[in-house]
Amino acid sequence: MRFEVDTEIAADAEQVWAVLVDVVRWPEWTDSVTQVERGEAGPLAVGATARLTQPKLRPALWRVTELTERREFVWVSAAPGVRTTGEHRLLSLPDGRTRVELAIDQSGPLAGLIGRVYGGLLRRYLRMEAEGLRRRCERG
Repeated sequence: MRFEVDTEIAADAEQVWAVLVDVVRWPEWTDSVTQVERGEAGPLAVGATARLTQPKLRPALWRVTELTERREFVWVSAAPGVRTTGEHRLLSLPDGRTRVELAIDQSGPLAGLIGRVYGGLLRRYLRMEAEGLRRRCERG
């Protein structure tokens, strides 16, 4: 199961990236996340972890598996029967704006069931994250 959303932000990729990778502060700009605890200090990097608490979902531990500065980061969370991959991609546009693409991809024996049960919620949370990020970055 895969869920995607995108938005364009009137801010450059460097500014959007700074907000996006400061995951501990996500609860300040998206209601889809109530708490984030980093597993280690320092900037987000491959291997870094964060425990996210979200309304109506169990807390989940996410581990960064890919990261390209000011371009993208991907992290993965595993639970019995399902592996969830969260993708965060930025694309600089010619006019100085940034296109943000967010996706959740679920695989494993229970992915179909989880997608049917939680698909609407996951889509809503992706939209909340995209819109919250846009508002946060555009207000400066």
